[in-house]
Amino acid sequence: MALAGEPGHEHQRWDRLRDAAIEAEFETGRREDSVEEARAAIHIRVARMTVGSVLLVAGVCMLVLPGPGWLAIAGGLAVLAKDVAWAERALERVRRRLPADEDGSVSTPVIVLSVLVALGAVSLSIWWYLLR
Repeated sequence: MALAGEPGHEHQRWDRLRDAAIEAEFETGRREDSVEEARAAIHIRVARMTVGSVLLVAGVCMLVLPGPGWLAIAGGLAVLAKDVAWAERALERVRRRLPADEDGSVSTPVIVLSVLVALGAVSLSIWWYLLR
């Protein structure tokens, strides 16, 4: 076994990490029958968590900047809720803050108007600082 600082140490560490991730995917995954399918599921899970995290951070930024902050936070938490238990609990709290219909869903005009306001604010900012 290579010691820290030796040439093969990092390679062994990544191998152990990969093997642990594949084993965890077999235990928690739904339809993985082979190592290749487990690897693909890991890549999908990492991509989903990355997109959810970016949406969540963008939503938090949009709480003080122009844009649909709570809607982006809800979107980020919805994406993260597939893989992380705390995101599902937080999503329920955020849904109570969103303007919703009687059935609890956000109406299409609210979503469209929020996106249009965000795009308008970004366009105006770009025009103001770059093109003026």
